[in-house]
Amino acid sequence: MAPAAIGAGLLSNQVGDSVDAISAQLAAADPPLTTTVTDRDGTPIATLYAQYRLPVTAAGIATTMKAAIIGIEDRRFYTEGGVDVQGMLRAAVNDSAGGSLQGASTISQQFVKNYLVNVVDRNDPVAQQQDREDSLARKLREAKMAVQLNNTMSKDDILANYLNVVEFSGTVYGVGAAAKAYFGTTADKLTVPQAALLAGMVNNPSVYNPYTHADKALQRRNLVIDAMVTNGSIPASYAATAKAAPLGLLPDGPVTPSGTCMGAAPDAGFFCAYAESYLVHAGFTADQLATGGYTIKTTLDPRVSQVAKDSVDANVPTTQDGVANTFAVVQPGSTGHQVLAMVANRNYGTDPARGETSTDIVADASNEFGAGSSFKIFTSAAALVTGKAGLETPLPNPDSQCFPVPDAHSACYTVHNDGHYADPISLADGLATSPNVAFVGLESQVGMPAVLDMAYKLGLRNTLATNDAGAVPDPASGNPQYNEPQSKYFQNLLSFTLGNSPVSPLEMANVSATLMSGGVWCPPNPILSMTDRNGNAVPVPQQACEQVIPTGVANTLEAGLSKDTTDGTSAQAAHAAGWTRPDIGKTGTTQQSESVAFVGGVDGYAVSSMVFADGPRPREICPGTPVHLGNCGHGAFGGTVAAPPYFHAMSQLLAGVPDQAIPGPDPGYLTARS
Repeated sequence: MAPAAIGAGLLSNQVGDSVDAISAQLAAADPPLTTTVTDRDGTPIATLYAQYRLPVTAAGIATTMKAAIIGIEDRRFYTEGGVDVQGMLRAAVNDSAGGSLQGASTISQQFVKNYLVNVVDRNDPVAQQQDREDSLARKLREAKMAVQLNNTMSKDDILANYLNVVEFSGTVYGVGAAAKAYFGTTADKLTVPQAALLAGMVNNPSVYNPYTHADKALQRRNLVIDAMVTNGSIPASYAATAKAAPLGLLPDGPVTPSGTCMGAAPDAGFFCAYAESYLVHAGFTADQLATGGYTIKTTLDPRVSQVAKDSVDANVPTTQDGVANTFAVVQPGSTGHQVLAMVANRNYGTDPARGETSTDIVADASNEFGAGSSFKIFTSAAALVTGKAGLETPLPNPDSQCFPVPDAHSACYTVHNDGHYADPISLADGLATSPNVAFVGLESQVGMPAVLDMAYKLGLRNTLATNDAGAVPDPASGNPQYNEPQSKYFQNLLSFTLGNSPVSPLEMANVSATLMSGGVWCPPNPILSMTDRNGNAVPVPQQACEQVIPTGVANTLEAGLSKDTTDGTSAQAAHAAGWTRPDIGKTGTTQQSESVAFVGGVDGYAVSSMVFADGPRPREICPGTPVHLGNCGHGAFGGTVAAPPYFHAMSQLLAGVPDQAIPGPDPGYLTARS
């Protein structure tokens, strides 16, 4: 019908066959949908979207809404063939005379236009401009596709698809989302005044936005109600009542989820951000995740997460000036390391005054001051693997020593112990009491390449790829500190074992998980399953687990780390907390106490708790209630400030659970072998 009405060859000459492919897509009508992120129990924790859309079927749309949109936009919708013949002829004549393009589009044509703008070309501003241009060519293209559409789809489906794809202002797309965002209802329950308001908005969502232009929106709504009367959809006697009704909007709307992980609950924001990043690294694009309509079931354990969040908040309040407390929990295993919780006293957001940060301080190498002596784990593991020391090996440990450093600017690297220790001291006792001289000496003996390689193997894979500021290496800087990854920068720096470099709290928890898994490293995985918009399973690629150290080494190192909470640097805090469970642990404190850490694990939970200065003016962290910045003379330690949240959280999670023994040392790794 369209070619005959428009005129001899005009349609075929100005519209190419390329529209056929798009017409086929229109029949499927697969617009961007929201993605739902859930915890391991299936409870939603966040909604991701570029266009907030809740699709509905034709049966799920109220007759009032159908009548309103037909009355104001296309009253001959059910009898036409997809185009308004008179309108198209008028447009063609006027366009040829040099006038402005005229002629109202049918709902079928509007569906085509909105589908092109909001779906096909949504990421292409140039193509979108062409989709909106005031030209006969654009009208003809829409007309051809509208005719094809009417030959392949029912009128009810065309109408439903149109109402699912059209914009209702901002990020609200489709009648399902609009009903919820503006009125807190569903599309099948829209009243005449509500339906008329929404139908009136599609002509110009900005001009008729009821929150910003209430008077214009009201006038437009009442015009739609009059059109419904003219079209016979509602009796004239009801029009006055409908027009007298208030707009009835939800306050402070449109009310929608945030569309990003920043809208997640306080105990789930950092986890959600990590899950999103994990999927991007697995091959999904950010756009796919925001538009694919996926359901992403994560490994987040709601009980573990909430207990951990409460523990860090009790230690350092959310809005405490300049002090962050991160806490990560990973479940060990030989076939996978599931992330159970990633929390901080800070919340994931954009308002610093409310204690929010837009950086994933739990996953990223954002603790720029480091994890302190907990890095001695890597030196110890490297010594056990290379045979340079065993758990009972005596290590030289004078109060201070200057160690030769290859290619260094100074003759040697001077190290002091903070206090008096046995000299020599066994590796096992050293892990518990943490003397600096003994471990720098051991690191010098083992060699930096072996220590850095061990740190990578046990879990610091992303950390070591960053520079010494915790960022992407910048070759343009001309400074090795910033243009080289840590894996290269620290090749000749013995300070590495003292943990004064940026580190990921999550990766430190995964280091514990590697030891507790018998030396098997697995990527810290936040994803349980993923399904598409149709409920079909979506495979998520994962890096394979690796046996990175012998099981005997892992067990021996666990045995060496089992004394920290009984006789070591966190023993006093453990006693104060009533903690008696067998576990592994290693504290860390940087030189100026700008960062302190506790890394450990117990009964299937591998944990890192880190407290560090995160403000623009970092200073010494002081113990107290609450933990704070200050000049306290002898600042916080890993045992006094970072360990208490661990004891607090694990005591609650393991209440009534029998103790799980720590593996004993492997006899082959008690003494040096080389």
